[in-house]
Amino acid sequence: MRIVSRKAVREATAEHPEWGASLNAWYKIAKNADWKNFADVRNSWKNSDVVGRFVVFDISHNRCRLIATIKYKWRMVYIRRVLSHAEYDEEEWQKS
Repeated sequence: MRIVSRKAVREATAEHPEWGASLNAWYKIAKNADWKNFADVRNSWKNSDVVGRFVVFDISHNRCRLIATIKYKWRMVYIRRVLSHAEYDEEEWQKS
């Protein structure tokens, strides 16, 4: 899959270094994946859910959430946000 944009991962890792290893593991898995549907995503990353039009990945033992839009036909993953669990629970991210 092609990941757009890794910048969100770099920024989250800079702000929360404890998430770095888990975010990089997610990135490697997603980049090498060939997801055709959400079932394929779930097979690669068990802690993921569809929330509205987004796919939400639980990262770093549920300490952070990576919110993405996946265009399966074009093999594209658009990272929308990387949030702490508390930020995610505020639900402001769903408005963007």
